[in-house]
Amino acid sequence: MERRVVFSGWLFPAFLLMPQLAVTLVFFFWPAAQAILQSMRREDAFGLSTQFVAAENFAAVLGDPFYLASAEVTLLFSVAVAVLALAAGLLLAVMADRVVRGAAVYKTVLLLPYAVAPAIAGVLWLFLFNPSIGIIAVGLRRLGIDWNYLLDADQAMLLVVLAAAWKQISYNFLFFLAGLQSIPASLLEASAIDGASPRRRFWTIVFPLLAPTSFFLLVVNIVYAFFDTFGIIHNVTQGGPAKATEILVYKVWYDGMVGLDLGSSAAQSVILMAIVIGLTAIQFRFIERRVHYA
Repeated sequence: MERRVVFSGWLFPAFLLMPQLAVTLVFFFWPAAQAILQSMRREDAFGLSTQFVAAENFAAVLGDPFYLASAEVTLLFSVAVAVLALAAGLLLAVMADRVVRGAAVYKTVLLLPYAVAPAIAGVLWLFLFNPSIGIIAVGLRRLGIDWNYLLDADQAMLLVVLAAAWKQISYNFLFFLAGLQSIPASLLEASAIDGASPRRRFWTIVFPLLAPTSFFLLVVNIVYAFFDTFGIIHNVTQGGPAKATEILVYKVWYDGMVGLDLGSSAAQSVILMAIVIGLTAIQFRFIERRVHYA
């Protein structure tokens, strides 16, 4: 019989929750409130004068063609990163689940990229694909491929997508592997006895049972692509060439820190937060209907 802990009052449970509530308040609610307040102001570059402009910053941002182009780039980038990272993570998890000898070493190696910071991951891929010194770039030129992501927008987008997806594959691999190992072996054995091929067993039994894990990882990967890829973009392309890889989170930083347009930058951050919250709500509203929890 499961034992339940019952508190006689509310004071001790509140005390236990205080550290987490304090972290949430200081690092989420307070910055979010500051961003909303800043988005309704207009300041000079030196912060000497402040003017309340209500929603003018939002109107200017939404009417800016460069911002709309950045939103399109972000949509393409996030979808590509999520699909590639999820597919690769699932493939590696399925392969790792079948390994008998050296499984621990194999799994450890696959988890190593997650320990690399996004900025460092960007630098690694920068050195590999740098048109001048990158070993892979040299190999591509010897194969007759004119590789120069500094001038080619499609190559730049491909490079940052690969770098961002590579960074996230280990995270997806870990959860998919845990999901695969939680599937009862009796189900797979019964289907094998009935004559189902490995491919059919995967699509009719394994993949449906991984639906909760896949849905969770889809939400996490979308949020990752929107926010946590700033370091990769900054170190690899700086949003170039010609803003071809300038995603929304990078534009927020660039307009605020480089352009010194603090009001517009704050408005963009609020819009970005609303977009991510809206996408998450849509995923829970429509995609979760197809998810069956065991």
